[in-house]
Amino acid sequence: MKFRFRAFVLHLLASAIVLTVVLGTLYRGWYYWPGWYLAGVGQVVLVLAGVDLCLGPLLTLVIASPRKVRHALARDVGIIVAVQLCALVYGTLALWNGRPLYYAFSENVLQLVQAYDVDPHELAVAQEQHLELAPHWYSVPRWIWAPLPQDANEAKRIMSSAIAGGVDVISMPRYFKHWDDGLPEMRKQLQKLDDSKFFSPAEKSHLKERMQDAGVATDQPDTIALLGRGRPLLVVFDVKSLKIAGIFKPT
Repeated sequence: MKFRFRAFVLHLLASAIVLTVVLGTLYRGWYYWPGWYLAGVGQVVLVLAGVDLCLGPLLTLVIASPRKVRHALARDVGIIVAVQLCALVYGTLALWNGRPLYYAFSENVLQLVQAYDVDPHELAVAQEQHLELAPHWYSVPRWIWAPLPQDANEAKRIMSSAIAGGVDVISMPRYFKHWDDGLPEMRKQLQKLDDSKFFSPAEKSHLKERMQDAGVATDQPDTIALLGRGRPLLVVFDVKSLKIAGIFKPT
């Protein structure tokens, strides 16, 4: 039993170290708050944890026996590790392809833009033109302004595409502008929390409690919703400087 338990502990420790390094790197590089919450990657992480921290070490506990021939034990553990690595590669690629690249102000909301949201053709155009805000593999999340183009026909085309579920302006880096350039326009879109259409009455009540705890006024036109894959977040700005005063969860 000591042999089985030792094999289990060693396997669990090795798996935990590898998974911590992978998830820690992704989190520190791209998924730090509010990216992890908005991207809704909980299911992928649960699959990784289930396979790499539970299933793999438990199978080792079952098959590890001091009476088993060493090369047979090594083969069996190797098969388990191979399955773990497949799950790790799958999960890592899913997280990498969905990594947050931008928090974009567009029209009247803020929106999370993940790597797979950027249209491949538009990405190629932006990189060929060497645009400053074009994403690269090493790009970390940036706050940007994504206005519709001034050309009325192009703006209409993009809006029609977005309504039909196609490419939206937040998927087109050639139209991205610096965050500070969009602040005057964003100021016009700020509203009181009570006027927001993105939160239920219960969520608004909870948000007010969080804002009060953080020392933020709850009756000022200084908020805007930040949208992602799940429930939106509330972003509160300092009215004078338009610097972010807080980002709050509705639940």
